[in-house]
Amino acid sequence: MVMPERIGKYEIRSRLGEGATSIVYLGYDSFAKREVAVKAIFPEVLRDKERGKLYRNLLMTEASLAGKLNHPHIVQIFDAVLAEDQSYIVMEYVKGGTLEPFCSPSTLLPVDRLVEMVFKCTRALEYAFRAGITHRDIKPANILLVNPADSPDHVGGDIKISDFGAAMLSGNEQTRTQVSGVGSPAYMSPQQVRDMPLNHQTDIYSLGVVMYQLLSGRLPFQSTSNYGMIYQICNTDPPPPSTFRTDLPASLDSVVARAMQKETEARYQSWEEFSHDLAQSFRNKQLSAQRQAFPDSEKFESLRCLPFFGEFSDVDLWEVVRFSRWDQVAAGTRIMRDGERGDFFAFLLEGELVVSKSNHALGLLASGECFGEMAIIRRGEHTRGADVVAQTAARVVTISAQALQHASDACRMHFYQGFLDVIAGRLADANQRLASL
Repeated sequence: MVMPERIGKYEIRSRLGEGATSIVYLGYDSFAKREVAVKAIFPEVLRDKERGKLYRNLLMTEASLAGKLNHPHIVQIFDAVLAEDQSYIVMEYVKGGTLEPFCSPSTLLPVDRLVEMVFKCTRALEYAFRAGITHRDIKPANILLVNPADSPDHVGGDIKISDFGAAMLSGNEQTRTQVSGVGSPAYMSPQQVRDMPLNHQTDIYSLGVVMYQLLSGRLPFQSTSNYGMIYQICNTDPPPPSTFRTDLPASLDSVVARAMQKETEARYQSWEEFSHDLAQSFRNKQLSAQRQAFPDSEKFESLRCLPFFGEFSDVDLWEVVRFSRWDQVAAGTRIMRDGERGDFFAFLLEGELVVSKSNHALGLLASGECFGEMAIIRRGEHTRGADVVAQTAARVVTISAQALQHASDACRMHFYQGFLDVIAGRLADANQRLASL
C-alpha cells in the first residue's frame, strides 16, 4: 500500500504498524507542533456486510472520547474524523512500543518494574471508571511504553493505556457502545465470555491476566481453540505464577489470584483495593532487596495517605510524584539552615525532625507534616527562619519552588490551599497554647 503524504491536516512521515482493520502512521500536526499517531481505518472494513456495523460502533466509541480522558497513563485522543471516503483517529504518539515483547520466559521484565507498571494501570483505569468508562480490551498490546528500551532490564516504568474502541460507556451512550463480541478471548473475564452485564471488575480480571502473563511468561489458560479457552476461563483455576518463576513472592501470587477470581464477589471490588495490594507488595522483603529507589507506586500511595493531599486528584498527584525528590536521610542531617535562601519546601513521611533557632529547640516535626513553605510563599522574603535537623533516620519529600511555579494551575492551587490549611492549623495551636498560659 502506498503511504499517503497527508491524511486530513496531518503530514504523514512513516508507517508504525498495521492490523486487520486499520493502519497506523506517524504523523505531524503543524498547528500544534507535535508528532501524532494517525490510525486510518480501511474503508472496506466499514462497508463489510457482516461486521461493518460493529466496527463503525467501535470507531464511534473511540472518536467520542477525543479530549475526554486526560490522564498521564492514558493515551490522549486529539481528533477523529468519520466519513465515507476516509475515517481516522489522531492520538498521542507513544514511542516505546507495547508490552507484548515482554510476555515470553526469555524476555521477562524485572519484577519491581512490572508491578510498577500494573500499579499505574490500576490508577489509570480507576480514572476511566470514574469517568464512566470500562475499557473491555485490556491486554499487553494495548499497554504502551513511553520510552523505548534495548532490553527488559532497561525498560522504564512509564506506561500509557491505549485503544478504547471496545469501551463501554455509562449513561446515555451505553446502549450504543455495549456491543458483544469485542475483546480478546484469552484476557476476557468469565462474565465477558458469557455475555453477561459488565462493570469495572471485568477490567480488573483482564489486568490480572496481563499481570500473570508478564510475571510468568505464559497465559494462565492454554488452548488450541477459543471454545477450549472459554471453558477453562469459566471452570478451571490456573497454577500460580510462581510455579513458572520461583523468585516471585507469595504476595504477588495472592494479588493475581484475587484479581482473577471467577466470581465478582470474590474479586477485587474496587481499583483502590487492587492498587493498594500492589503497593503493599513493595514492602515485601524479596522486592525491597531488588529496588534501587522509591518506586512510583510507593510515592503515590504515601502522598495519598497525607491529609495535605486529600483534595488532590489522581492526575495532580501523579504530577507531584514526577517533580518531587525523595530522600532517606540519616540522623543528624541538616535539612534546612537558618538564614539560607529558601528555594524548596518539604514533607516528612517517616521519622522525627527538630526545629531550632540559635541552638534552642523550638519544636519537633512528626510524620505527615509540611515544613519550609513560608520561604516559598512570602513576598520578597525567601530566607529560612530556623534550622531543621533530622533527630532520627527520616524519609523526606522535597519540592522545589521552581517545580511548584511550573506545575499545572490545578496542582498549584491545591498546594496553596494546603499551605493555608497548614498555617491556619499552626495559628490555632498557638492560640491554644497562649490561652493555657
